[in-house]
Amino acid sequence: MTTAILSLVYASGQVKKTPLDTDSVTRLSGEAQVAGPDGLENTPVKAVSITHADSELSTGEVILFQNSSCLVRDPNGDAPDCVAADDPSGTLLSASTSTFATDRRTAMSVPDFENLPADAERVEGLVNKFPFDTEQKTYPFWDGLVGGTVDAVYQGEEDVDGLATYKFLVTVKDQPIEIADGVAGTYNTEKTMWIEPRTGAIMDQQEHQTRILDDGSTFLDLNFGFTEETVAANIESGKSNSSQLALLTRTVPLVGGILGILALLGGFALSATARRGRHTDTEDRAPALV
Repeated sequence: MTTAILSLVYASGQVKKTPLDTDSVTRLSGEAQVAGPDGLENTPVKAVSITHADSELSTGEVILFQNSSCLVRDPNGDAPDCVAADDPSGTLLSASTSTFATDRRTAMSVPDFENLPADAERVEGLVNKFPFDTEQKTYPFWDGLVGGTVDAVYQGEEDVDGLATYKFLVTVKDQPIEIADGVAGTYNTEKTMWIEPRTGAIMDQQEHQTRILDDGSTFLDLNFGFTEETVAANIESGKSNSSQLALLTRTVPLVGGILGILALLGGFALSATARRGRHTDTEDRAPALV
């Protein structure tokens, strides 16, 4: 019985935390239309997002992340993951870096975390994952272009390569943004995410994004999502991590509880047998009445 109680009270709370050694590389690919001197140019693109947890600056409850992302043209399938901002080839479409902190259980941003750099952007809502035991509801999700949170709306359950997931949709329409330095415009996106609900990890993501100049012309029309290799790796990890969580938070308490009950019943049976034995022995040794 003690095992079951400890599993529910202690182990569950310790297991359902984002690991401090998190270090992930997410790759995306797709197609884009990009504004050029002769109008819109069609080009294959690829993106990479690298997220690293700083274990030394993290705590038992809050984890500090550093992220760098890069989107580049990939016409021949051999473009580098990223290039310098002043690269003359025009390969780079966008690049960004950010530092943020999240609650290790809820995955919600902790914008006032003491170990954040003084110049870190104030990030709110969910950023790079959903909470453990994700619910079928709307969540606030961070969008760096908007500079705030947008609704990630629950769409239903969906199977992704044999893994049960929750599907969420983020929609942004005609949001005013700075498209480039000193260039104003509007931003639209429809981003779909498939979440493994027990861990809150993002298994797959697909997005259609447009950035429109104030004169109505298209600056960028982008369709991209996780590569097949990224999805496959996520699914494998998702199945493994979900099974481990189920073992530690469901199976162990259940088995421990059953064994505890059996042990108690066995103890009661032995106690009753012992009492009956003592009672019989007393009767056998009682003096005869004269």
